[in-house]
Formats: sequence, structure tokens, C-alpha cells
Amino acid sequence: MCGILAVLGCSDDSQAKRVRVLELSRRLKHRGPDWSGLYQHGDCFLAHQRLAIIDPASGDQPLFNEDKSIVVTVNGEIYNHEELRKRLPNHKFRTGSDCDVIAHLYEEYGENFVDMLDGMFSFVLLDTRDNSFIVARDAIGITSLYMGWSLDGSIWISSELKGLNDDCEHFESFPPGHLYSSKTGGLKRWYNPQWFTESIPSTPYDPLVLRRAFESAVIKRLMTDVPFGVLLSGGLDSSLVASITARHLAGTKAAKQWGAQLHSFCVGLEGSPDLKAGKEVADYLGTVHHEFHFTVQDGIDAIEEVIYHVETYDVTTIRASTPMFLMSRKIKSLGVKMVISGEGSDEIFGGYLYFHKAPNKEEFHRETCRKIKALHMYDCLRANKSTSAWGLEARVPFLDKEFINVAMSIDPEFKLIKKDEGRIEKWVLRKAFDDEEKPYLPKHILYRQKEQFSDGVGYSWIDGLKAHAALHVNDKMMQNAAHIFPHNTPTTKEGYYYRMIFERFFPQNSARQTVPGGPSVACSTATAIEWDAEWSKNLDPSGRAALGVHNSAYENQAAVPSGLGPEIIENVPHMKTSAQGVAIAS
Repeated sequence: MCGILAVLGCSDDSQAKRVRVLELSRRLKHRGPDWSGLYQHGDCFLAHQRLAIIDPASGDQPLFNEDKSIVVTVNGEIYNHEELRKRLPNHKFRTGSDCDVIAHLYEEYGENFVDMLDGMFSFVLLDTRDNSFIVARDAIGITSLYMGWSLDGSIWISSELKGLNDDCEHFESFPPGHLYSSKTGGLKRWYNPQWFTESIPSTPYDPLVLRRAFESAVIKRLMTDVPFGVLLSGGLDSSLVASITARHLAGTKAAKQWGAQLHSFCVGLEGSPDLKAGKEVADYLGTVHHEFHFTVQDGIDAIEEVIYHVETYDVTTIRASTPMFLMSRKIKSLGVKMVISGEGSDEIFGGYLYFHKAPNKEEFHRETCRKIKALHMYDCLRANKSTSAWGLEARVPFLDKEFINVAMSIDPEFKLIKKDEGRIEKWVLRKAFDDEEKPYLPKHILYRQKEQFSDGVGYSWIDGLKAHAALHVNDKMMQNAAHIFPHNTPTTKEGYYYRMIFERFFPQNSARQTVPGGPSVACSTATAIEWDAEWSKNLDPSGRAALGVHNSAYENQAAVPSGLGPEIIENVPHMKTSAQGVAIAS
């Protein structure tokens, strides 16, 4: 992932302003440590921090058209760039960068080219001929993007809050699937798939169609000029990604450059479910597996950094971001710059355990639509910023536009969870890859129960976080929470603890409003809580809050020992890795 920052139409075009833009752009340097670029045209500044994945030698940004009248700063990957180049035979490209097509597409098609892009992206395009500009973000919001307004009338665009929060009077998250045009002065949605209307689809389930669509989504993400690997927790989604990648890696350009043996990465507390399952899948697929261990204290020590980088106070996002943040640092230390990950499947297929209680197929489908529309505030934000904090790029094939169209057109009757018929969560996906002749995965992995990432790394991780928060937030603080934090008032000590840290980094009212709120059980939307009366008494985003569904639900768990908190604070073992990782003494 790269970092972009644009200041458009400011009243000050002095050298001092240029220095300030450079200073703010450097706040995004973790996203793109490979090169920095800044272009100024009058009262407009376009800055870029580059993570070089495609054409590292010549693809520095900002990028231009032939006469340099069109300027673009981009964060993302355009997977169909070679196909798009063929549709632009009269254009000369300066670089081999996948993002180089954007300026030329604008020349050829105007503002209506965005839907032609197949990939993940956020970009700002400046047309110096009339000083107009457009801003766009990918369909689901895989890449992060914010928009702000300064008192001098300028518009600011940044990959992260920290690039603009100190200089804008108001700012907000740029909506996914939208385009802003300075000519109209407003936003319009360029991404308009059928599922977005939440109408109930009726296409019969065809396992082979679904399988081919996902294999295609994974294969196109093997486009890279740098070392890469896969995140492998041993759950269904990451295991399928790893299996397909391992099958199709040989013969690709990436394999010729970096070898045909796939590298896989897993993180967890000692003895966690993910570590055990991840190693089993890695052994089955024959990957070079790197296993990273962390302790509860390692995670607690990283919380402030995590909140600074991920820019949220949402409890479930912070729980899951912390192990991913720690793992990303280790992965980058091995020389890897890109990983393929399994985010998005649970939203598309109703994989969260609370979907067991969906009352009918209509409600099931509408909830999946709501979950996909909200991904940019949760799992996409986590995956993007936890990895980008260390200059690592995460690609997510489940959120491929074409694959989503296929998966969301299936009659939701086939997605419903029916235990009496042997249909567990994500049955349609599991069945699509249940191949007896050439198995993708061992059966028990293919049909492993859903574990949310923050649970799978080790159940004591969440329990430890709660105990730690209780040491820093007392009952009196909770009694006054509504007065201190009237917007999205924290309802737990853990939530209060995260909120205090967030407010130190981002004290503006606009910042706190970029974070979602509302009740949730096992990652549900507020609407789905109505599916079970008992859930309203047990509001927690962990999968174990799905009482009567999760095999290790809270109702079956022993209480956290009262001595856990002090033990965590006093005991500070270091992070450890496997022999194939980087050995660090404990």
C-alpha cells in the first residue's frame, strides 16, 4: 500500500505551504517507505509515499500523461492494467506501473472510466488544463481514504486521518465506490451492483461457477514484482486462498522471479487454535511456513501504536488488528512486501456464527448486504492499516468485484445454515471446494467452525485485554462515560480504555465520528441482534458471544482469574518466531 495526500485549491502556494504538505505527507511514510514524490501546480499539491510492488524501478509517483497535463497520485493495484493498456493503443506510457493507465483512461473516457478499473485503489487526479480534479475510492473500500475541508476553502485528501486531521476544520471517511468531481462539487456512486439494492436474488447455486470465480480472483492477485506470501490462520478462508495460490503459482511471473514454493504466515498465542490449524494446512500444501508467537503482554504493549495506525476505537477491530500488526512487522523483516489474505468471506457468505439465528433467507441476505457495505469501517480498515503500518500490502481476493457479483447473486436459501441437513456456516463455499479427486484441503479443515481472528489467535487474548482495561478504568469512570464521551459512548471498560487512547491521538470531533458505533454480538449489525432475545444481554463482538452456537461460547468458559491482570503487567516475555522466521530470544 502507498500513502497519498492532496491539498487542492488552497489560498497559499508559498514555499512554507509546500514544506507543510511535505511534513504531513511524511506522516504516511510507513505506508510507502520506498520513495516520496510531490507535485505542485499553482494552489494544488499532490504528494505520494510509495510502496513499490509493480515496476519498482520506474513507477514512482505522481504519474502523468504524455504532455504532463494530467497528474495522478494513486494508492492501490490495478489488476487488469495490461488489458486496459491494449485499449489505449494511441497512448505512450512512461512506466510499467499498473497505475499508469489511470491518467490515460481519463484522457480517453473522462470521469466515467472508474468502473473499468479492476482492483483496489484510492486516487486523486488533477487536470491542469482547467485545474479540475476528481477523487475516487475502490468499490468496497479496501484502501483507506479520507476527505477534509480547511478554513481557506481547500479540499484535502489523505490515505489516513493523521495526514489531514490537524489542518482541516472538518473531515470524514471518503465513501467506498464513490467519485468526487470538482466540476459538480459533489459525490456520486460509480459502483452500482445489483446486490446493493438488497433485493433477494434467485440464481440457483452452482458450486463450479463459484469455485472458478474465486480461483480467478486469487490468480489475478499473483501479479507482483516483489516477494510475497499468504496469511494462513488455518481457517476456511485463508486456507482456500493458500491452496489456490499454491496450485497456480508455478508458471507465473512471480514464480520465475521468486521461486515456486509458497511462503505462508500465521500468528497466535502459544497453543492457539490458529497456530495448530495453520501448521496442519501448511504441511498439507507444502508451503514454507512461518509461525509467529506473541504473548498477551506483547499485544498490550502494542495497543497504543495499533490505535495510532489503525485510527479507530472500535473494540473488535483493535482486538483483531493487534496480532495482525505484530505479524506484519515480522513478515516485513523477512523481506516480504505483499501478502494475500482472506477478509470478506464471512460478510458475503454469512460466516459469522450469529447467522445461525437468521430467521429466513430474506433477512440473511439483507444482513450480508449490510455487512459488505460496512467492511470499509471494520475488516478492510484493519487489514489495510495493520499491514501498511510496516510497509506491507494486503490483497483480498474475496472482495474481487466479479466474485462478489457471482456470490451475491446466489439464492440465499442455499446460504442458510441448516444443522439438520449438515449445512454449517459458509456451506456453499465449502461445498464448492469439496473435491474428492483433487482435494483442496483436508476435510476437517474445509469444515472447521468459524473462528474470528481475535479469537483464533488464542482465547486468552481477549480475556487478557479485558483484565488489563479493568486496571485502568474504574466504575466511577464508567458511570460518567456518557458525559465524557457523548458520541458512541463506550459501554465496557475495554471500550473506554481504547477511547481514551484514541482521543489523545485524534481529539477532533470529526475524528471520533469516523468510527462506527452501536450494539453488536459476535460482529453482527445492530439489526441482527433482534434475531435472538438472549443476545441483547450479552453484547460482545467476540464469536464466543454467540451463545448456543460457538463450541467454546462464553457460557461454557470459566471466569477469568482475578489474578490475571497483575500477572500480565509483571510478566513481559518477548515475541518468538519459528526457525524459519527470525529467532528472537525470550
